Amino acid sequence: MHASSPEFDMPTDEQVHLAAESFRLLADPTRIKVLWALLQGESSVACLAELAGAAPTAVSQHLAKLRLAGLVKGRREGTFVYYSAADNHVRGLLAQALHHADHLDRDLPAEHAHHPRTQ
Repeated sequence: MHASSPEFDMPTDEQVHLAAESFRLLADPTRIKVLWALLQGESSVACLAELAGAAPTAVSQHLAKLRLAGLVKGRREGTFVYYSAADNHVRGLLAQALHHADHLDRDLPAEHAHHPRTQ
């Protein structure tokens, strides 16, 4: 039925796999906090740990996974590594997830147009 529609478009298996992996890695509250903090600007593990309310070793492990997934990048300065979000796609992805959570939490209708986290 759908395949007969000329506008119908399915993602490739590789796109689906990579998207699922990104969602899997974001399925952790500490990672969401860390990533949101990085969207505000570059930061160190110690600062991110404080912001996320987690141990620096745990944040470091989370960052390693996020880095492997291409969601964050690191910049070495001497013995320190400063992390940042990989690109604006990460901002959009996380902003949409948080916007969706706002709607669920406050029982807002789907067509509610206010996007507080994306402005």
